[in-house]
Amino acid sequence: MQEKQDAITYILSLRLDQKSQAFFDALRKKHFPPERNYLKAHLTLFHKLPDGAHTFAVLGEIIQDAFDMHVTRLRHLGAGVAYQIESETLQRLHQKLGAAFADDLIPQDKQRFMPHITVQNKVTPAAATALLLELSKSFIPFTARAIGMDLWIYRGGPWEYKEGFIFERS
Repeated sequence: MQEKQDAITYILSLRLDQKSQAFFDALRKKHFPPERNYLKAHLTLFHKLPDGAHTFAVLGEIIQDAFDMHVTRLRHLGAGVAYQIESETLQRLHQKLGAAFADDLIPQDKQRFMPHITVQNKVTPAAATALLLELSKSFIPFTARAIGMDLWIYRGGPWEYKEGFIFERS
């Protein structure tokens, strides 16, 4: 893959139902360092997709019903905390997209897909451990719903919304 000089970096995230999004946003607002928290809570599908018509064609052709995902546990990230997500449907969607973009994926996006939603990051390991212990006291597995995908432009800071792809029967 030869990269264009002024190519745009696209990030693809999963769109959550309103209730789940509000839940994760509230945790992120409370626990993420404010000077670094310029994004809403999100589940990243791909960190870098190619700048071109192929990206929009692939995403526009995805036919997918909205689906439930299981929020199964908390995950220690070293410098933060995330909620682990499990869903066979999500894994299949990621595999399908990965195959469509195989020639353009960066090494990070070729790794095993371990979906999660980060609510704290870029803190000391001690602060992350403390939050993990705090959240673990009341954690009960629950369900969140995937209702679409969102494509973002990354310019080194806050993401700029580009386009949404809503799943059927959302």
